[in-house]
Amino acid sequence: MKNNRQIAFEALCKIFKDSSYSTIVLDNMLKSVLSPRDRAFISALVYGVVERKITLDYIIDKFTQSSPKPKVRIILEMGIYQLYYCDKIPSMAAVSESVELAKKNSLGYYSKMINAVLRNADRNRIEISLSDGEDVYYSCPQHLINMLKKAYGEECVESFLPAINGKAPIFAKPNTLYVDENELLYELNCERIDGEIVNNSVKINSHINIAETKAYKNGLFHIQDLSSTECANALNAQQGETVIDFCSAPGGKAFTIAQGMHNKGTVLALDLYEHRLRLIEESAQRLGITCIKTMANDATGINPELPMADKILCDVPCSGFGIIRRKPEIKYKNLDSIKNLPEIQLSILSNASTYLKEGGRIIYSTCTLNKKENENVVNSFLNNNSSFSLIDSKTIFPSVNGGDGFFFAIIERNK
Repeated sequence: MKNNRQIAFEALCKIFKDSSYSTIVLDNMLKSVLSPRDRAFISALVYGVVERKITLDYIIDKFTQSSPKPKVRIILEMGIYQLYYCDKIPSMAAVSESVELAKKNSLGYYSKMINAVLRNADRNRIEISLSDGEDVYYSCPQHLINMLKKAYGEECVESFLPAINGKAPIFAKPNTLYVDENELLYELNCERIDGEIVNNSVKINSHINIAETKAYKNGLFHIQDLSSTECANALNAQQGETVIDFCSAPGGKAFTIAQGMHNKGTVLALDLYEHRLRLIEESAQRLGITCIKTMANDATGINPELPMADKILCDVPCSGFGIIRRKPEIKYKNLDSIKNLPEIQLSILSNASTYLKEGGRIIYSTCTLNKKENENVVNSFLNNNSSFSLIDSKTIFPSVNGGDGFFFAIIERNK
């Protein structure tokens, strides 16, 4: 049977070698782990190594004469992370378990080197500071830091960089068809779950399996970040209206919109993949929402089956630089790999706008901090469509106890 560190090692190999999303890899690998404590340890170790990789590699390179091969480096990263960031793990255990991990994975030849590097790194601890470089201190690639500073200014970026590492806050959005935030907090407290009210949602402070709580099973809330909730509310959908939610899965914004409409009207949730639509349908049923209908749809093309809508939400695929703390591997993206995104995003917004009634409102949104994907796309759309006007736009920067990085623009079709 695989131990926790072996599972974490295999997960990290997949993430770094195959450029897989950490959330997907962990979801698959934790299916066989029954203990909540073990699941928490594995998750913390995997996310911690991915988040702190640049810092960990900086420390490793201080104690090695040549660059270790990839799998050996991952074992060293795991060991250094436990030594430097896990107070409850004894140094002896972090070192010995790393050596055993090498032996179990046919890397026994490197076990003496791993032992020496980790012991040396433990005895001669390096205190990381800004003098070691911004990229090392924040464990963020310098090219991404430079891009953000150029777009938003040095002072602004330095204020939110501390928020990109560490555990992201979890917010329970109350199902307003049944409860408000005070009633939801009471129900959670009854289950001995600690929380606090933040912007009409409940920030969950306890380490729990949310899906196993009575309040979740009874449909009293869904999980949604504060920034995403603010975007959905900005659509200002009313009872009896027809709303189209393009790129809807996993459906959080559609649920918030439907609740704001008091479950009266139609929210058409669209996504390219049928299995993602089924997830929306299951969650809507759990929440007791009946006004949400789903349909498979390619957002980049025209679909004659779609109705004209009073309101449209256009939350497009993006680079995701606003949610790095939830998917830390995003920050290692090659910036050249996202150059074509604005063209796709503009295509989706342009197609979506054709279904908007006169006087209707459309929101264009992303979970990224990149003006090329945000303001520039909106400006290109408005320059090409004189019958639409910008009402407002907002860039939300990530904060330690607040929402994720986000952008949305409110656009209306002129009467």
